[in-house]
Amino acid sequence: MKNVILAIESSCDETSASICIDGKVMNNVIATQEIHSKYGGVVPELASRAHQQAIGPVVKEAMATAHVEMSDLTAIAFTQGPGLLGALLVGGAFAKSMSLALGIPLIGVHHMKAHILAHFIEKPKPKFPFLCLTVSGGHTQIVRVDDYLDMTVLGQTTDDAVGEAFDKCAKLMGLPYPGGPLVDKLAKEGNENAFTFNETSMPGLDYSFSGIKTGFMNFLNKEKMKNANFVEEHKQDLCASIQRHLIDMLLSKLAMAVKQEGVSQVAIAGGVSANSGLRTKLEQLAVEKGWEVFIPQFQYCTDNAGMIGMTAHYQWLAGDTAQLTASPMPRMKF
Repeated sequence: MKNVILAIESSCDETSASICIDGKVMNNVIATQEIHSKYGGVVPELASRAHQQAIGPVVKEAMATAHVEMSDLTAIAFTQGPGLLGALLVGGAFAKSMSLALGIPLIGVHHMKAHILAHFIEKPKPKFPFLCLTVSGGHTQIVRVDDYLDMTVLGQTTDDAVGEAFDKCAKLMGLPYPGGPLVDKLAKEGNENAFTFNETSMPGLDYSFSGIKTGFMNFLNKEKMKNANFVEEHKQDLCASIQRHLIDMLLSKLAMAVKQEGVSQVAIAGGVSANSGLRTKLEQLAVEKGWEVFIPQFQYCTDNAGMIGMTAHYQWLAGDTAQLTASPMPRMKF
């Protein structure tokens, strides 16, 4: 009998559904919420409402394009956390309703672990053990992965995530939300060594991005006092310089982790792993250090249900299912 899992992702501002059959992701339907751009960031209540509107059509499309009927499903998976409480509630309630109505198991998935297991959706796939740098708007971690469900956080941000730092610095330059991709685009036209900003250095493998944000803001304020048009005149160089700082901070700790753990297989995951500057520098570092690098397809870097389905597959094999009383966990521990 085939294991057919309907996976639902609703942790932030992407409503997504996917069908995973015997560990193969058949599709990855994503509805992106455009409403947040006018507010310069995700508005939780608006995100919840948008999920309510999109989740039915998204699930219907995922099942139709995979040629799956309700009677074919063997389990329903959903993102249990971490994420926005209201957004998680929408996906969780929908999944529970289907689980109860169909009389099939429910699987609660950890969002960040799913980002890591996105590497097993398509080839090439890393071998155990490997290290994964998970970078997104809400998280920045270095994780040692010894098996599909055996992961250990070696280091993480003590304050802000790197994705949040990208977006905040973009906002300081007057760029629209989400600013991270725009910083990456403009950085290609700038000089990454044009400017230097103060940053915070943390011991061990932990990160801190609050200092670099403050340093960047203070630098801009100082320069704008001299020249009101400073940002507009130097936008490409500013983007290239702040991106270089953030990427160097990420990769310096990653290199420390590789040396500490003696593991040469390295992966990146999460929304910020779509950044072309990060990908390029990681690949350069891999050549220099002799690492083997793994980067998922773009559609599996951002929030998506394909990675939820893949993770649910391995949880299903391990007998790791959830009760209908399972609650959303905005700060779900790793």
